[in-house]
Amino acid sequence: MSQIITLTASDGSTVQFVDEKKASGGLKDVFFSPDKTYVVAFYRDKLDQVGRERLNLITGTYRDRVFNQEGGDYLKNLLCWPRATVEHNGRVGVVVPFFAKHFFFEHGSRNDDQMLGIRKREKEGKWFASAKNRSKFLDPRELGDGLTQLKTCIMMARAVRRLHSAGLAHSDLSYKNVLVDPSAGRACLIDLDGLVVPSKFPPDVAGTPDFFAPEVVATSKLDRHDPNRKLPSRLTDQHALAVLIYMNLLFRHPLRGDKVHDVNDTQRDEELAMGERALFIEHPTDHSNRVKLANVPPAELPWKDTQKLPYTITGPYVSELIRRAFIDGLHHPNARPTADEWETALVKTADLLQPCQNPQCAQKWFVFDNTTKPCCPHCGTAFRGKLPVLNLYSSHKEGSFRTDNHRLMVYSGQSAFQWHSSRLVFPNERLTPEQAKRVGYFVFHNDDWYFVNEALPSLRDVTAMQDIPVGGRIKLEDGGQILFARETGGRLAVIQMVSQ
Repeated sequence: MSQIITLTASDGSTVQFVDEKKASGGLKDVFFSPDKTYVVAFYRDKLDQVGRERLNLITGTYRDRVFNQEGGDYLKNLLCWPRATVEHNGRVGVVVPFFAKHFFFEHGSRNDDQMLGIRKREKEGKWFASAKNRSKFLDPRELGDGLTQLKTCIMMARAVRRLHSAGLAHSDLSYKNVLVDPSAGRACLIDLDGLVVPSKFPPDVAGTPDFFAPEVVATSKLDRHDPNRKLPSRLTDQHALAVLIYMNLLFRHPLRGDKVHDVNDTQRDEELAMGERALFIEHPTDHSNRVKLANVPPAELPWKDTQKLPYTITGPYVSELIRRAFIDGLHHPNARPTADEWETALVKTADLLQPCQNPQCAQKWFVFDNTTKPCCPHCGTAFRGKLPVLNLYSSHKEGSFRTDNHRLMVYSGQSAFQWHSSRLVFPNERLTPEQAKRVGYFVFHNDDWYFVNEALPSLRDVTAMQDIPVGGRIKLEDGGQILFARETGGRLAVIQMVSQ
């Protein structure tokens, strides 16, 4: 029978683990606590003084910097952060919270999980970022849809943004170290005990293939101390985050096309393709790395057909950042979008989502493409009916409004929140419970669209020059204007009606 070991951790708490190795990674062996609420991961190799100091800072100063602030409890869902260190039999270990239940497969693979036997295993991102894995192996109940996949990407960007704002870099962002739950739109970063502290603690690893930044691959054979060697950093995290988002929205890799760089040496070909000659598969002028459909197995279609499903189906905000990440910034790291920019673009894209009118559509949602004839790119179903689009402007001084380059699509049951009524509110970990409450909703009734006011004290129908009390409603008509809030930052919505 396995023994229960009891230790005193660096933070003074009592830590217990069952002396039975449950898993092994590249650097550590993992043991479970008796109640399975946390794990203790012991390093196999002896840590030097620098390694110990890094762990002490990560479990102490940096942990406090991230969690002992507004929204800290929320961030615990996004960052599986080690809370303390222990020592046992000459080995150093870290105490890490156990992954939340929803990051373990509930259904697993198809045919009652007889295909792969992955039920109750961690939801590593590799299962969800591959068109082949999704179509051939995973139980459809695990996959989520266009809305929840977008939410998953928001959570990834939010977690990385918080790391970077604390002055840290992950160094190994990949679908190995980002658990996802697309069925509900969740994500969590793991393996945080090796975080990079710039100019103080270098990375332990160079990253994971598919997510290496090109400059890391191109200089990987140089000595580690060579000033020209590029090591993982915040800028390489930004490349890896862009790859993660692209793959979780489009289920293909942005650089793995069919261009061959060295027909005689596969290793050299790989180094060039992912390093100094890396080329976006959807580059607008250089088509040499396009995916050749003749080489694509049916299980990977239609997602690998970049003509049918180009990156622009992600909408104007996300597609602009994809362009910057894989065209402007692919070989120029300082041009890459930040995690904060990704979070903002993804949140704004969520407001462009429209439910597909085809009940059999696998994605169920699509991003409005700013045309007068919206059509779901996934199943080809055209929208039918009257579709209100709210173009948002905000006040910077009384009576003066500027465009926010932000649109809110309307569908029956669509909710409005304070971040729609004011540009000074943003939906992230700092939202108060009051700010998170719905302030109104949209409804289609007797062939007309209405906005129902639930909590906006100064809502005004500008077109009719009429105040709308809480409990009242405004009819949405082409060219109409709604003032959601009168204070600085309050938003004005100008209605555009698309009809088919």
